[in-house]
Amino acid sequence: MSALVVAPVLVPLATAVLTAAVRERRGLQSGLSAAGVVLLLLCGVALVEQALGGAVPSMAFGGWAAPYGIEFRIDRTSAALLLITALMGAACLLFMASDADPGSHQPLRLPLLHGLLAGVGGAFATADLFNLYVWFEVMLICSVGLFAIGGRTDQLDATWKYLSLNLMGTLLLLLAVGMVYAATGHLNYGALAQASTGLQPALGALVLGTLLLAFLAKSGAFPLYAWLPAAYHTLPAPVLALFAGLLTKVGVYAVLKATTDMLPGAMTPWLSEALGWVAAATMLMGVLGAAYHWDMRRILAFHIVSQIGYILLAIALGGDAGQAATLFYTLHHIVVKANLFLVAALIWRATGSYDLRRIGGLYAAQPALALLFLVPALSLVGIPPLSGFWAKLLVLQEALAQGRVAWTVVALAVSVLTLYSMMKIWMQAFWKPHPDPQWRPDTSARVAPGWVACLLLAAITLAIGLNPQWLIDYSQAAALQLGRLP
Repeated sequence: MSALVVAPVLVPLATAVLTAAVRERRGLQSGLSAAGVVLLLLCGVALVEQALGGAVPSMAFGGWAAPYGIEFRIDRTSAALLLITALMGAACLLFMASDADPGSHQPLRLPLLHGLLAGVGGAFATADLFNLYVWFEVMLICSVGLFAIGGRTDQLDATWKYLSLNLMGTLLLLLAVGMVYAATGHLNYGALAQASTGLQPALGALVLGTLLLAFLAKSGAFPLYAWLPAAYHTLPAPVLALFAGLLTKVGVYAVLKATTDMLPGAMTPWLSEALGWVAAATMLMGVLGAAYHWDMRRILAFHIVSQIGYILLAIALGGDAGQAATLFYTLHHIVVKANLFLVAALIWRATGSYDLRRIGGLYAAQPALALLFLVPALSLVGIPPLSGFWAKLLVLQEALAQGRVAWTVVALAVSVLTLYSMMKIWMQAFWKPHPDPQWRPDTSARVAPGWVACLLLAAITLAIGLNPQWLIDYSQAAALQLGRLP
């Protein structure tokens, strides 16, 4: 069991080292990469199986018991997120084998991707605040490498924007970690939770507020979201999908942990109120940015911001129902958002552009692609019976139950504007004729691996939508474990 606890970090780290060692042998590197992600996926399945059995495996390193040693602890929430992380890694690596905007081959891209998966896995598995900071830094280093590795001017510009704005969040997080340790003398989640009950209210609110601000910057929340749409569109499609699905979710996971497992005693009503209004502003600003743009990647990048607002709203609502809605919405959104970026790449492969003003005619030429786009697009909007409907229903039910009418109205309005954005893509890419009457879709491209990856993610969306109760039950059981560390 101990080996399984560290597997979400050791497996991708080992894969990163091996793929770096054979970087000059492309075929062997790809084979090792595939084997590593499959092994990671099997470890994720085993962790969820343990979680279903009620086990919460943990491990303290170096022979130092908590609260002094660094601890990994995997509950139901982190187990589910580790499994979805492995699944996203597998889907994106599969898509990379297609000709749909995979990016040019770079020997260090696969090692950096697996290093990124190790950072995400470590963030989800750790039960130590400073160790969480370390994994954020691992993700940042690998992300910057993936941005810059192409060497194009727009990529280097995006690298600078991404790095500079994220470094601000990093410095704020390091400051917050220091404040937490100074106030409590602990960094282990369980020890922090016990110590937080004895903090003076003003001090506790200051410490937790600073920590939340740092995590919100990493989440892409209002008003600290500019780095995301300014940079993401320069990435090749499979890397972009992986970023879109996972990176901001680590930030919101940290927000959830801060309010439940780290400093629950410092979570005051006015902090919850402030977080709720930040969520509402994040939803609104993200969807308005999406409505303005014509590049599919920018539209979908702004929708990452918008949907983060829904997850933050669920966290702000709190309680078991809000926490269950947080996990359900996060899992749904990881799958849907990654799939939308991958489908956009298939559209690019068929038409030659991501700009909606320069494409069209795909419904007549490739009706199957039109249907494939509708599954994640309508799920993002929240149309039944897709997974997004149940995710939004869980959030809005709890908001109404708590009398949060204003937040509910904002969430519903954002859903309508999200529908506008998705219909904009549909009408421009699929329904209207192509601007060039001589245009024909490129049938020579190798897109089968991309289709398989997108169909797999669409099938997950449909499976959750048509039978949501199993995931609702899992999420509710996961919520019961939050805030109840030994």
